[in-house]
Amino acid sequence: MIRLILTLLLFLTQLLVHGQENVIWKFETKGRVYSSPLVDGELLFTGSGDHTFYALNKFSGKEVWKFKTGGAVYSSPVVQGSLVYIGSADGNLYALNKANGKLMWVFKSEGEKAYDLWDYYLSSPSVEHNTVYWGSGDSHLYALDSATGKLKWKFKTGDTIHASPAVQDGKVYFGSFDGHFYSLDAESGKLLWQFRTVGDTHFPKGEIQEAALVQDGVVYFGSRDYNIYALDVKTGRGKWNMKERGSWIIATPLLYKDNLYVGTSDTHAFYCLSKTDGQMKWKLPLNMRVYGAAVAHENLIYFGCFNGKLYGVDHASGEVKWEFQTESSRINSSEVYDEKDEFRKDFVLYGKTMEEVKQSESKIHQLGSILSKPAIDGQTIYFGSSDGYLYAVKLKN
Repeated sequence: MIRLILTLLLFLTQLLVHGQENVIWKFETKGRVYSSPLVDGELLFTGSGDHTFYALNKFSGKEVWKFKTGGAVYSSPVVQGSLVYIGSADGNLYALNKANGKLMWVFKSEGEKAYDLWDYYLSSPSVEHNTVYWGSGDSHLYALDSATGKLKWKFKTGDTIHASPAVQDGKVYFGSFDGHFYSLDAESGKLLWQFRTVGDTHFPKGEIQEAALVQDGVVYFGSRDYNIYALDVKTGRGKWNMKERGSWIIATPLLYKDNLYVGTSDTHAFYCLSKTDGQMKWKLPLNMRVYGAAVAHENLIYFGCFNGKLYGVDHASGEVKWEFQTESSRINSSEVYDEKDEFRKDFVLYGKTMEEVKQSESKIHQLGSILSKPAIDGQTIYFGSSDGYLYAVKLKN
């Protein structure tokens, strides 16, 4: 009996340490969830690698409706009026009635493709006034009528566009895997300026994978050439860049209280930078990559990591104040990490062959990696994981 009680106490302690007691609900899909959830009223929208787009009740996690597409839904949704828009790996952009999931229109691109193994996201649509802007693996940025899906214009770049477009003051800003960042006139699609990333010896194209942040006359974005850039929105001229040697910077930066917050890929860290000149304020070392964008709430910065953990850190110091670990991470972490939370000696992150690399990536995703940008509503944080679940977790006990 004593042994049973001790076992139960140990189990409960583990739950408390890793935040499992804070789970309000979790919803299981049949694929990885890279899509960032969107809260709209009582509904929560997200996509999954199981080719399905879901609408859930945000309080209970119960399915309200679902819509099946022809490919993985690694795009994040956007809502305007009565419609919700979502892209799919089948090359289509869908407009659905947000109340019941009825298909209102579909736009077919020239086809979708993944750039490489680490190209996890699809472009997410942006809506401004009566136009939907959306990038595609066919190298085009599309502008569509938001009510009908009719093509207004398209703009071709030199490679895949999976970065989501940012729209502000009649301009569209986006990057491409061709290593260029573009500013277009939102009405006509006319090129206003383009910026070529510096490139690096190992990644000369300087591919741009995720969305930019546009704020106060400056556009910020990361690149695979190890840089984060700040450009003047009017001219495209560089204001500053910060180089993180040896690491891609994938995530969209977060601007909060005059500082930028962004994670890195291969250097496994999360940074706070001055928005003025890119100087580092603090650095939080981690044990795995950060691809997803962060969100701010009550002076804490929340972001997910490939290790299956969601962190809440103090915006001023970087001190970890809150942490949640997926059950998959808790169960499978010993396959990747040792007792010191460092890589096992027999675990090789990047093998000599592509097959070895794929095996390592698969093992990492068994941790329930968190690539989606969290959404916060009240004191609940929602996020997806590569374990196939969408989580709703309490931020406070």
